[in-house]
Amino acid sequence: MTRTAPAPNRPPDSARFGDALIHGTRAAPKADRTRARLQSAICLLLDDTAPADLKVADIARAAGSAHGTFYTYFPDIRAALAETLTGFVGFLQVRMRDAARAGDRPQDRARQATAAYVQLFEENRGLMRCLVTRMEAFPEASAAFERLNREWTETVVAAWVRRSDTPRDELLRRAHALGGMVDQYLIMLHFGSDPDLARISRDRAAVIETLSHIWQQGMSG
Repeated sequence: MTRTAPAPNRPPDSARFGDALIHGTRAAPKADRTRARLQSAICLLLDDTAPADLKVADIARAAGSAHGTFYTYFPDIRAALAETLTGFVGFLQVRMRDAARAGDRPQDRARQATAAYVQLFEENRGLMRCLVTRMEAFPEASAAFERLNREWTETVVAAWVRRSDTPRDELLRRAHALGGMVDQYLIMLHFGSDPDLARISRDRAAVIETLSHIWQQGMSG
């Protein structure tokens, strides 16, 4: 069965970037809706296809568009991927900020943001794989992801520095290290082949609890 991009009536709070693209252009001109469906199709295909193996024909088919329509909006697949990945980083940033605002205390904000990140990683596996592997073919997206990580690290440290006697540089080192640990765990979980890790990570709530505990202990220890 051919996989197709989601219909425009998906819920607006979906953690899938492809859904957000479709929903965000539901009242836009047809050209914007078509562009969004092409990008949403890329998001969908990346879950099971390496970027180097993407084909215009598959993207157009998944988007429900003619093959030539793709070239009306993008000169090639690399450009379409770069734009989609850069847009996804912005989506990540907004969702993480919104999640962090839901907590009153630093540890609550960290928990909410961790929960959001775990869900975003899980529901956008293909896009996240491109970002965390720092693909040289997409320097714009890699740079945007690095900025997101720096900004998030600064946000975490700003929340802790007001209630801690620990030097700011030490808090920065901890935040960078903890962020790397979380990414590595999720990379191994979603892209690795360890059956034991998969077995003990089936409960998303338990995974979030573990990662939140690591953030709490690492920043306050």
